[in-house]
Amino acid sequence: MLLWLLLLLLPPLFLLVLLFLLLLLPPLAMLGQRSQEAGLSWLASLQHCVAWRVLSWAATWQQQRLEHNTLHVGQSQQQALMWCLQRAQSPLCPPTGSTDMSIFRNHLPLTKVSQAPEEENGEQLLPPTSNQYHGEASLQATLLGLVALNKAYPEVLAPGGTARVTPTSPWPSPLPWPGHILDQVSPPGTKDPGALLLEALRSPGLKALEAGTAVELLDVFLALEADGEELAEAIAAGTSGVPLPGRAAELREALEQGPRGLALRLWPKLQVVVTLDAGGQAEAVAALGALWCQGLAFFSPAYAASGGVVGLNLWPEQPQGLYVLPPGPPFIELLPVEEGAQEEAPSTLLLAEAQRDKEYELVLTDHIRLARCRLGDVVQVVGAYNQCPIVRFVYRLGQALSVRGEVTGENVFSEALGQAVGQWPGAKLLDHICVESSILDSSEGSAPHYEVFVELRGLRNLSEENRDKLDHCLQEASPRYKSLRFRGSVGPARVHLVGKGAFRALRTTLAACPSSSFPPEMPRVLRHRHLAQFLQRRVVS
Repeated sequence: MLLWLLLLLLPPLFLLVLLFLLLLLPPLAMLGQRSQEAGLSWLASLQHCVAWRVLSWAATWQQQRLEHNTLHVGQSQQQALMWCLQRAQSPLCPPTGSTDMSIFRNHLPLTKVSQAPEEENGEQLLPPTSNQYHGEASLQATLLGLVALNKAYPEVLAPGGTARVTPTSPWPSPLPWPGHILDQVSPPGTKDPGALLLEALRSPGLKALEAGTAVELLDVFLALEADGEELAEAIAAGTSGVPLPGRAAELREALEQGPRGLALRLWPKLQVVVTLDAGGQAEAVAALGALWCQGLAFFSPAYAASGGVVGLNLWPEQPQGLYVLPPGPPFIELLPVEEGAQEEAPSTLLLAEAQRDKEYELVLTDHIRLARCRLGDVVQVVGAYNQCPIVRFVYRLGQALSVRGEVTGENVFSEALGQAVGQWPGAKLLDHICVESSILDSSEGSAPHYEVFVELRGLRNLSEENRDKLDHCLQEASPRYKSLRFRGSVGPARVHLVGKGAFRALRTTLAACPSSSFPPEMPRVLRHRHLAQFLQRRVVS
């Protein structure tokens, strides 16, 4: 908000505001000469045009800031470090004016953010205070993301072109005036997911859907299928506006044809889906792309984790999210993954020291309490933007399985599961979660093993042959797992099919936990028995 106030003091923006006021007077005088509906529509278009010009100007200013900061990344990170130290309330804070990295590292040893969102008593070191972030990186991600999206899909941000279908927003930073004018179909301030979806369904001309995360959007489409008839009746009756019986009939017809391509049947002009990227979202993106959102592009304006925005996406046309790590604040360091698992963690690297194709764990310094935290999120460097690394998210360290010291990582398991599901005729994977057998006390009389819970479309029962395919794929993906299986030290993975809506109910339970984070990361490994039993009670095959 402070940055916006500074922007408002700049003369060019004053000129734009003055232009807005001058242009606003004629339509106000003419409203009495026109029909009220036409006048308000004309005024809304004018407001949208002026708002977009103001935001474009602000985005240009932020682009220049990003160019300067990424060209002089060493100086920018020093400034970010100083900003963190000046804002810190910690007694361990180095003397004012000191930004020496060795002093900084010695005074602030690395700690870890809780890697289990389902943790009941674990305290997160970086608890979120809202569903949006503050700071320059968040503002840059939002402004530059809006401009990049408009460039890639020019009609998306036109009046009435966009609807948000979740209470949370994919844009990391809240935008005051004139940003609120760009909120299109969604009723302002609405927190009811049902009301948001209903309003979107009433608008067949949408060109973009917005949701907080892909996992949340997946739940929206599952709810749409479950409550489709009620929504159709509400549209026909005009619960939130004028009765639209024809649109209700279109909704019923679209639902009858099944999930594949549903979004484009409901909104034929739809081009892109905007969600915020965070841990555990890849599976939901794949499910949406294969079924409900088939044929649509996905765009995430930023990569976010507990504590702040850590990556900016400047390339909406890329099918997989690529993110620039900005020099901060927040203050970002990189921990080499090869050594990160050792008992004594190595020194972290600054952004300019990152090497292409290497993998690093992200380290974020919280400017409020000066908590220097290992986030557990691992990224791979794929390029450079001036002197800053461009990365892609790979996996989370805290979501690994290990029943005999084998350490099967999140990415390895997900790849093996994907290969196995590909061999199950007609099956589409919606979600999965793993549990180590000791959590469920299911190793009695057998070797320790993985308990795997999956939700599928297109397959109602799992044969023993299909279940065995997952274990074979795991052995191919992990030589260490294969060796332990051969010796009998680890038993075969057991696969359980859960009923429709089981994972949606689990996410509702997780969201109610005091330690739940934003963005809501989807766990792939459950560490608590009561949550594992929650899924166990919903097994259908």
